[in-house]
Amino acid sequence: MSSQSPFEVNKLYVVTELFIAVLAIAGNVLVCWAVSINSTLKNATNYFLVSLAVADILVGCLAIPFAITISTGFSSEFYSCLFLACFVLVLTQSSIFSLLAVAIDRYLAVKIPLRYRELVTGKRAREIIAVFWILSFIIGLIPFLGWNGKDKCCSGTSNGTNTALDGQNICLNASHVNNRSCQVNCYFEVVVDMKYMVYFNFFGCVLPPLLIMLVIYIKIFMVARKQLRQIELKCINGDNSRRLLQKEIAAAKSLSIIMGLFAVCWLPVHILNCVTLFYKKVNEPWVMFMAIILSHFNSVVNPIIYAYRIKDFRNTFRKIIYKYFLCQKDEVFKSTNGSTRHRDLITENTNTDLLRDTSILTHEYH
Repeated sequence: MSSQSPFEVNKLYVVTELFIAVLAIAGNVLVCWAVSINSTLKNATNYFLVSLAVADILVGCLAIPFAITISTGFSSEFYSCLFLACFVLVLTQSSIFSLLAVAIDRYLAVKIPLRYRELVTGKRAREIIAVFWILSFIIGLIPFLGWNGKDKCCSGTSNGTNTALDGQNICLNASHVNNRSCQVNCYFEVVVDMKYMVYFNFFGCVLPPLLIMLVIYIKIFMVARKQLRQIELKCINGDNSRRLLQKEIAAAKSLSIIMGLFAVCWLPVHILNCVTLFYKKVNEPWVMFMAIILSHFNSVVNPIIYAYRIKDFRNTFRKIIYKYFLCQKDEVFKSTNGSTRHRDLITENTNTDLLRDTSILTHEYH
């Protein structure tokens, strides 16, 4: 059905992937750089965003080159190929955990603003990030414990062609090196069991957190709307309290957009995995290539959202670009640590009356 030859598809795929890798690395390095030089951005929420940015940098540096390598089907030792295939799963899971942490963080900021600063500290955020990365490696590397395609591809193979998967010669020249390993043509579907990808990875580790995040953001907007109405009725410090809460709502909107884009970018490849498991293998290579490219493109979009929606990030990005890349003085821009200080993600106002106004319903909403 496709008018392009496999070589043409692969060539276009490789060029596109490399372009995405460069953008992902550049944009997310900028995010980490901005947080490191701007004290205003050093808060718990942004630490989770830095963790997300680190995962996206690793997508550009390692996961995309690994994906390009696997697309060639080169001859490889089974477990070496399995590592290349599973590494992106580690990064995906880390991204999901970071997004979930951000959603919970925003919910706490809106629901219990009086206790938020006490509960959510930078130290606790860093500890949570460390735990999430450890869990991500465990989840992503579970196939090394035996839930992989080795039995289908390598069992009974002896210097010949194994056609165990859908009758196709995707295990060409699979041969035993010893009792523990064998040489295979390295493709994702050869080494990774689709039952693991669908039942454990998608249904167990990707879909539930996304649904939880959806519920959390809906809850955030419900609580915020109720609090805004209560502030209007009370009319004490009304304008300031409303402005404070609206800033939290704007932050929640920005972060919910990031979560939504993650879902849009990653769901197609998981849906194709479901099709492969429950129906048949996708015969058009370009379909899977497009889904993979879309999933990797997600690593590019987050810095764009930060720049467009979050003032502190936007100002700091400008400062970095003008000072370090264009070699111009940044006198035109006011310091984001000074008079234009604007906390998009964390409530800075310490006025107890204002906080009390915005937390009127925290004991009513459970």
